[in-house]
Amino acid sequence: MANVIVIGLLWGDEAKGKVVDFLAQEADYVVRYNGGNNAGHTVVVGESVYKFHTVPVGILHEGVTVVIADGVVLDPKVFCGELLALKERGINTNRIKVSGNAHIILPYHNIFDELEESSKGSSKIGTTGMGIGPCYADKMSRIGIRISEFVDPQRFRERLSAVIKRKNDIITKVYGGKPLDAEAVFNEYKAYAEVIAPFVTNTAMLLYNASKNYANIVFEGAHASLLDIDHGTYPYVTSSHCGAGGACIGTGVGPTSIDRVIGVVKAYTTRVGEGPFPTELECATGERIRKNGNEYGTTTGRPRRCGWFDSVAVRYTSALNATSAITLSLLDVLSGFDKVKVCTAYEIDGKRVTDFPQDIEELAKAKPIFEELPGWSEDISEIKEFADLPENTKRYVAKIADLVETPICMVSVGRRRDQTIILDAEMLQM
Repeated sequence: MANVIVIGLLWGDEAKGKVVDFLAQEADYVVRYNGGNNAGHTVVVGESVYKFHTVPVGILHEGVTVVIADGVVLDPKVFCGELLALKERGINTNRIKVSGNAHIILPYHNIFDELEESSKGSSKIGTTGMGIGPCYADKMSRIGIRISEFVDPQRFRERLSAVIKRKNDIITKVYGGKPLDAEAVFNEYKAYAEVIAPFVTNTAMLLYNASKNYANIVFEGAHASLLDIDHGTYPYVTSSHCGAGGACIGTGVGPTSIDRVIGVVKAYTTRVGEGPFPTELECATGERIRKNGNEYGTTTGRPRRCGWFDSVAVRYTSALNATSAITLSLLDVLSGFDKVKVCTAYEIDGKRVTDFPQDIEELAKAKPIFEELPGWSEDISEIKEFADLPENTKRYVAKIADLVETPICMVSVGRRRDQTIILDAEMLQM
C-alpha cells in the first residue's frame, strides 16, 4: 500500500499528468485536491492525446476510482463537457466521485475575474479569466455555493438568487456592467446539476476508508509550488494550496497517511503569466526551447516563458514539500544544444544568494549565476535505459540531482507514456 502525492516544483506545466498516469497503473484511487479548470494535464498514449482540466488523469485506467475532492472549485459547464468528451472516446465515467463540499464556479465568477484583472492595468496578475480566484474568494467569504447545495434545486435557487443580488450591485455600481439574470442562470445550470448529482459523495470518508483498507492512492496536484497561495511568488500565484500540504487540506486525508511525495520538474524552466522569472531567456535560445518543447498552455494556449533550469528555486520547493524524489521531464527538448546551463545561485544587489527569496521585490532583482555544461546532439527520445543515454545527458541529470539535493527517480524523454526511463523503481512502486 502506498499513498503518493505528485506535485509540480516550479510554476506549473511540468508534465505532472504523465507522472500521475504512470503511477495510476498500480493505483486504486487518483485524487484531484486543488485548483479548477485553469489547470491542464496532458497524457499521450500511442497516437492518442488526452487533455484533462478537472477530471483526474487516472480515469484512463480501468479499475481506478477518480475523486474530485473538497479543495477543488468545479465549473459545472466545463465538467459536463469533459464528461461528454470522455464518453465519446469510450471511457467509463461512472468511476468518478465528486465531493459535496467542493465549490462551484458560476458565470459571475468569470465576470469578476475579467473585470478585476482589466482594472489592474499594468499591475495585472495574468489570470486565465476562468473565475477560479473569485470562486475561492467567495469560499473564504463564506458566500460560496457548494456542490451539495447545487444539486438540490430548491436550495440552489435560493442561494443563487441571494448571491447574484449582491454580485449585481457590484457589477453595476462599481464596474458599470450589465446585471445577471438569476433565473436564466438557474435554468441553465440546473441541467448541469442533474448530470453531476449521481457522482456526489462524501469523498473524505471514502478516502479514509480506502486508506484504512490499504488502497493505493495517488494525489494529483494542480499547478505548482511557486503558484501556491501561501508559499508561491505572491501575488503572482493561483488561489489554492498547490504544495504537498494541500493534498491533506483539500481531501481531509491526514498527513500521517502520506507515504511519499514525488516532485515533477522540467529539464529547463517555464512560466505562464506575470511575475519574476530569474532564468528567463528573452532571446533566440528561449524561443528555441519554446518551439522544441511546444511550450503553449494546455488550457489557454498562451505561449510559456522559457529559461534555463533554476536549481535555487527547485531546491527551495523540494525542501518546502519534503520531496522524496523528483521526476525530470522533457529532457529530450534540450537535445541539439552545444551547451546547456543551470542556475546555481542568484546575484541580488551585488551579493551571491543561494536561498530562494520569499520577498517578491528581492526575487525581481535576482540575476542568475549560471554553470555551463556540455550539451548533447543525440536524439534521446526512444532510449529506454538510463545507461544508454549520452554521457553529457547523464552528467546533466546528475548535476541537477546534486544541486537540488534530492534524488531523481524518473526521466521523461518524450510526451508518450512509453517515453519514460526509470532510475529508482522502488520510489515509484505503489
